[in-house]
Amino acid sequence: MKKIEEIFSIPDLRKRVLFTLFLLIVYRIGTHIPTPGINADALAQFFARQSGTLLGFFDMFTGGALKRLTVFGLGIMPYISAAIILELLTVVSPVLAELKKQGAQGREKITKYTRYGTVLISAIQGLGIAIGLEAMTSPNGSSVVLFPGWGFRLTTMITLTTGTVFLMWLGEKITEKGIGNGISLIIFAGILARFPAAVINTIRLLQTGELQLITLIIVLAIIVVVTAAVIFMEISYRRIPIQYVRRGTYAGMKSNVANSYLPIRLNPAGVIPIIFAASIVAFPSTLSTFANNPIIAKIGYYFSPSSFTYYIIYVALIVFFTYFYTSIIFNPDDIADNIEKSHGVIPGKRPGKPTAEFIDYVLSRLTFVGALYLAVVAILPQIIIRQFNMPFYFGGTSLLIVIGVGLDVMQKIESHLISHNYDGFIKSGKIKGRGYV
Repeated sequence: MKKIEEIFSIPDLRKRVLFTLFLLIVYRIGTHIPTPGINADALAQFFARQSGTLLGFFDMFTGGALKRLTVFGLGIMPYISAAIILELLTVVSPVLAELKKQGAQGREKITKYTRYGTVLISAIQGLGIAIGLEAMTSPNGSSVVLFPGWGFRLTTMITLTTGTVFLMWLGEKITEKGIGNGISLIIFAGILARFPAAVINTIRLLQTGELQLITLIIVLAIIVVVTAAVIFMEISYRRIPIQYVRRGTYAGMKSNVANSYLPIRLNPAGVIPIIFAASIVAFPSTLSTFANNPIIAKIGYYFSPSSFTYYIIYVALIVFFTYFYTSIIFNPDDIADNIEKSHGVIPGKRPGKPTAEFIDYVLSRLTFVGALYLAVVAILPQIIIRQFNMPFYFGGTSLLIVIGVGLDVMQKIESHLISHNYDGFIKSGKIKGRGYV
């Protein structure tokens, strides 16, 4: 409560927090504005059968907007997809790789390309969803689309694309004038939007006796332990010591040595490997719901959480994408080159190739730890919820996103509080010490 009082006692921080909350409320309102021409009841009945499929996975990121097909039905995922694609292209495109090294100017151009990619991906996905909806029916045979045809397809494509572009604008405004990363906060808000319904459903099952109190206590205790472990891993770093030699500017001045370190997270790849792996492993199950074919249905079963094969493939994909994505975002040669250009050296390692080899050695072992950690976080909650037959979803992907965004926002607020206190200290020092601190 004291921290909350401090936040709202600082005008600039209060303004940022309220601005962020206002734009997130705008986002949540938009998730309830329907796209024209949709039979909402038939669509809801159809999505009720999509738990564990790719559609259910994407609906989690939209906060339920996809299953209602609202104007924000695509959510912010097209923007994230465009950003990931550009990140991957920097490996094969010398032009993008050079832009990435140009600092603020290069990042601005990459952001512009990401926006263009977002519009293109949104338009393609919007048209694909519109065509797919025309073939969908509810379990009782009702058509999801009231008036199929190119009028509906174009309207849906434009509506969904506009909604995603508006969300992209909201996210950038939150980042610029609010607190925290706007894109991440939009996903964060969408995931948390499911929490009240899960609580109400759990209470209802407790009242009817379908859920035992001791079972709920055990599961909640496991959730607390898993959450604490995730927080510990997300704030943990491997610090590689670096010594920077500062030579004297004038003749006769001695050189001095400044000690620093290179921080590398125990989970270098973040949540991206789980998103990639979950998207791939959920695709066969999604395909089996649309294709009335026994072979595809059998394949879909092996890729569903009901099968043990699903967990083996899921873990293997997470490990693969952890190594793959880490190799893209971390280049030991570039890091070693930057250290050498800054007149730095890792104690006991010669500059250049030996430094790069040492960083690669450390990074490969951290990646192994990170891959196992992500696999456990992704699989364990699913097993627990399925074993105890809980009425709510407690997934590794959503858990990592919520904790990661929450920690980021807390750090941003803490930095604003420290900055404010520091400014106040300087001002009081100037007054008391006549200009000297």
